[in-house]
Amino acid sequence: MKPGIWPVVAILTVAAPAAAAAGLFNPSTFTLDNGMQVVVVENHRAPVVAHWVWYKVGTADSPVGKSGLPHYLEHLMFKGTDKIPPGEFSKIVARLGGNDNAMTSYDFTAYFQMIARDRLETVMEMEADRMVNLRITEEDSVTERDVILEERRSRVDNEPASLLGERLAAVQYLNHPYRLPVIGWFHEIQSFTREDALAFYRTWYAPNNAILVVVGDITAEELKPLAERTYGRIPARPVPARERLKEPPQASERVVELRHERVRQPSVTLSYLAPSYNTEGGERAYALEVLAELFGSGTTSRLYRALVVDKGLAAGAGAFYRGSSLDETTFRIYATPRPGVALEEVEAALDEEIAKLLAGEITEEEVARVKKRMLAEATYARDSLSGVARIFGVALTTGQTVEDVEAWPRRIEAVTVEEVRAAAREVLKPERSVRGRLLPPMREARK
Repeated sequence: MKPGIWPVVAILTVAAPAAAAAGLFNPSTFTLDNGMQVVVVENHRAPVVAHWVWYKVGTADSPVGKSGLPHYLEHLMFKGTDKIPPGEFSKIVARLGGNDNAMTSYDFTAYFQMIARDRLETVMEMEADRMVNLRITEEDSVTERDVILEERRSRVDNEPASLLGERLAAVQYLNHPYRLPVIGWFHEIQSFTREDALAFYRTWYAPNNAILVVVGDITAEELKPLAERTYGRIPARPVPARERLKEPPQASERVVELRHERVRQPSVTLSYLAPSYNTEGGERAYALEVLAELFGSGTTSRLYRALVVDKGLAAGAGAFYRGSSLDETTFRIYATPRPGVALEEVEAALDEEIAKLLAGEITEEEVARVKKRMLAEATYARDSLSGVARIFGVALTTGQTVEDVEAWPRRIEAVTVEEVRAAAREVLKPERSVRGRLLPPMREARK
């Protein structure tokens, strides 16, 4: 078991599975009597299925002073039940010929298995069992806490880019819990107890706060009785609303500089507060996706061509935007200078390219070409069982619907050049930004 931290929906409640209108994935959906939502996407190329259970809770829902507690619980979910001995969950899946894993992000926690179709009910029984019957010993709670502390040391504290990412988030969000590290702050991880984990588990882990997504060689009609025999036997229970602190208006540009002995090549990142699909201004999310693709996705993007190819100043440059977020998200732009090129020179060139966007220098031809590429990539995404499961799971846990996922191609196709220009002007504002610089240590002046 390798628990992980993760960096495209209200499902119709019907008596029988209902197929969504023809679209990108053509899913079927139904809801169990206990409120558990189910999505099924058929793919009959091989007798295999991806089985995912998503909980609508993540690091942004951590109790005060316990950042990263959802990730801690994710680790402990593999410690066993009365039916499954400690540490045996993943071994059983492996003996069945499958593999499993888990991941935690700001808005969700997910557990998944890739398994042969004829072994699916077994892993469904196992997953349903640990939804309500988790057993945690004091020894296990201490051991996993130490494992996570070591994970933090190796993946964050010894990685300058990860440290800068944490500080960017902490400064970008003045009040909202997205400012917290998904893994948690070191000193707060040290405070985790068995009782903390069990209290969180009993609060959030319930069928009516979970979503089942199954993709592969199965139909909704075949899955429904399996789901009723396994998850359907678990009673629903009250789950609190996800009430989070609101972000106040941001009125000033912020700068974060991190110097670290492990930095060999500096870099700069600009992070802008941006709407997600689920927030006020969410109608701009599709235009922001097109903007990120046009400006900074891949070697054919405008930023890469300008800084890396044409001017030869940068070793890398790009932009990315994550629209699937329960609350306000970020639009980020980054660049790394070539050896021998000053970071200030790259920053100036990057700012110049941003200024061109804000001046409206985006053509209809650019937008049309980028949209065509995005739609082609979406078509290819259908071939990945786990990829499709992730798209629906992330969407459902962050306020979208099955219909939103299926409508994505149509909505991207409808984005106009004027909407892309307007989205750039609305989001790429200095007062909503944090500029982060990753730098090597300052050299002492020679005596």
